[in-house]
Amino acid sequence: MLKKKILVVDDEPSISMLLDFNLKLVGFDVLCVYDGEAVFEAIPAFRPDLIVLDLMLPKMDGIQVCRRLRDMGNRVPIIMLTAMQELNDKIAGLDNGADDYMTKPFSPQELISRIQAILRRMQGLPEEEEAESIEIGSIRIHPSQREVTVEDRPVDLTPREFDLLLFLCRHKGKVLSRQQLLHGVWDYHFLGDTRIVDVHISHLRDKMERNPRTPEYIMTIRSVGYKLADGTAARRTLA
Repeated sequence: MLKKKILVVDDEPSISMLLDFNLKLVGFDVLCVYDGEAVFEAIPAFRPDLIVLDLMLPKMDGIQVCRRLRDMGNRVPIIMLTAMQELNDKIAGLDNGADDYMTKPFSPQELISRIQAILRRMQGLPEEEEAESIEIGSIRIHPSQREVTVEDRPVDLTPREFDLLLFLCRHKGKVLSRQQLLHGVWDYHFLGDTRIVDVHISHLRDKMERNPRTPEYIMTIRSVGYKLADGTAARRTLA
């Protein structure tokens, strides 16, 4: 079985060396580069399965790298690293296509756990392989191909957005808390900050709903979380 490839992008040699050692220790193939422009030189030959990307980089910062990759149609999962504590910096990464983020200093073991969780999702669960498609209203999901259409229109989702939508579909009609979504989709217990869920829900609505402000499918249950409706309910946010 081929090793999964991780591209580490960080201009701090100590961080790059730490990640290179720990990722190789658990069996990953690792390539380290040290500025944003080098990402686009490395990808064609290395073909990473996941990118660990620092926010603050020479030549092109992590936000610019994320945005350019997504604009090119590259859906490789991205975990953003940031030394900044402000929520806006984390949200900016998610808004531009990152799948997850971690704040420095961080535990290499926690980062590895998150990488493994994302890659497990990308490989697909057994039930995903068995189901040819899932239909809810005008939404059709093809789990094995990781493709989504709404009213026969293809919808371009990031890996994490796809996982979130699939999880909601498999629990249609059930109210799910943000912590349940973090555990079920991100595959770990994320303490304290659940804003990451809200950002991805917002992205799904922007891509799938006729009017994201009055969703037909992804409904907010105030002070609780979210649920997926069948699209026939009134277009309103539940109180």
